[in-house]
Amino acid sequence: MYTEITDVERLVCIPPAELGEDIDSIVEKLTWETYGGRFGADKSFTVLVKNVRPVGPGRIVHGNGGVHQAVKFDQVVFRPENDEIVEGNVVEIVKFGAFVRFGPLDGLLHVSQVMDDRVDIDENNQRLVGKESGRYLAVGDVVRARVVSIDLNEKNPQESKIGLTMRQIGLGKLQWLDEDNKKKSKGESDE
Repeated sequence: MYTEITDVERLVCIPPAELGEDIDSIVEKLTWETYGGRFGADKSFTVLVKNVRPVGPGRIVHGNGGVHQAVKFDQVVFRPENDEIVEGNVVEIVKFGAFVRFGPLDGLLHVSQVMDDRVDIDENNQRLVGKESGRYLAVGDVVRARVVSIDLNEKNPQESKIGLTMRQIGLGKLQWLDEDNKKKSKGESDE
């Protein structure tokens, strides 16, 4: 997961109706509305906009009644990367898997990628249950998964499609990983 704080310079357009108000607060509000919660050209997602400051005088563009104001600001950006390991919370169980929130985005953990066991869907209790192991995944569980596919939707970030898997050693519900480590440690100490 790529997270970084950067200092950038961009433009915001101040509508005519907002001219005459406190320019600093208007510019800050418009900068957040224009750039916050969106993907940039480099596919990074702006999580936070702060320390907004106007740069020089604004420009009036012919045919547009607004003032185009250059602004500098600090931003915190987030970018998921293929094959990276992420930890997140299960936020929803659906017929085909579970949605896991990590950072500001959600990834899909398909039922075939939850565990090396046949998984049944317990819709009444909102759980995915391993048929042989009895292990289950429910809303609120914390998991460690690997990103296997990324299809970012720049216009609507919440509709981005990020595929996850937990079918590798060291991945899974954190409770399962703790249980496995305890069994392994106990088996080694018994020898």
